[in-house]
Amino acid sequence: MTFIFVVYVATVALCLQCFSNRINTFSFLSLQQFMKHNTPKQNDHCLSNFDLAEYRQVLSDLAIQIYQQLIRVIENILHPKIAPAMLEQETIQGVMGVKPTGMRKRTPSFHEEGSHSLESILKQLDVFYYTLLQHGNDTELVRQVIKQQFYVICSVTLNNLLLRKDMCSWSKGLQIRYNVCQLEEWLLDKDLQGSGARESLEPLIQAAQLLQIKKKSQDDAGAICTMCTALTTEQIVKILRLYTPVNEFEERVSISFIKSVQTLLKDRKESSQLLMDAKIIFPVTFPFNPSPVALETIQIPSSLNLNFLTPV
Repeated sequence: MTFIFVVYVATVALCLQCFSNRINTFSFLSLQQFMKHNTPKQNDHCLSNFDLAEYRQVLSDLAIQIYQQLIRVIENILHPKIAPAMLEQETIQGVMGVKPTGMRKRTPSFHEEGSHSLESILKQLDVFYYTLLQHGNDTELVRQVIKQQFYVICSVTLNNLLLRKDMCSWSKGLQIRYNVCQLEEWLLDKDLQGSGARESLEPLIQAAQLLQIKKKSQDDAGAICTMCTALTTEQIVKILRLYTPVNEFEERVSISFIKSVQTLLKDRKESSQLLMDAKIIFPVTFPFNPSPVALETIQIPSSLNLNFLTPV
């Protein structure tokens, strides 16, 4: 029902913008941008003696509250799937078979039948996307919802990566990058490239690259600092410290190399946070679309007992 309510409230607020008071000078000036999209007949129907400014604000606030509730509902459905699907499921056969040394007895946090797989996330995103469209949500609003969900996928995945040593390996970086590519393909298929959703994944993309890049020389340290612009210094150093070889031929990241990276990053102006805030909700903008409502064609159902009203 939340999918429907956000449409209804936003639509009513839109109609109040289109048909609000035009006599009050202040209101008229602020509403000119909306009235210019009306038909002459719609402008004739604008209220003359009743200012709807306060009601518009109330409905706008209500629409934002419903939108935030919608985001929470979606996140509660998506959240349990993210870490198992993005980090634990082995979608690249033959590459992920070997676990990091010392971690081979650890059991995954999801059932082997793959109930929380990358495919299940993509299917869930499909459900959200098509449900929003079917209920009449504006495509720009849908883009904002999808961007929010991709941010959640990024933040939850990265936070789990930063807290789990068994996830910080070269092969895991390859796995994460593959999964991100699947998400990018989903965006391309839905024509959502310009929604900002892909940019929301940038910290996770850079974390995957950090797991795969060479980590020995001073040049490698410089390359890491140049590449990882979406990660904080704390996050970069944490991943380097957690990095675990998957076999005997790899080496751990040396302490001297980590110190070199820290030295190169010391002048960065950034927060010292380690984990991303997965609860952030981006500000929402409800797009203005000219109202197609023609008040003279509206028929009031007789069951409402409003016979005392007459058409204008």
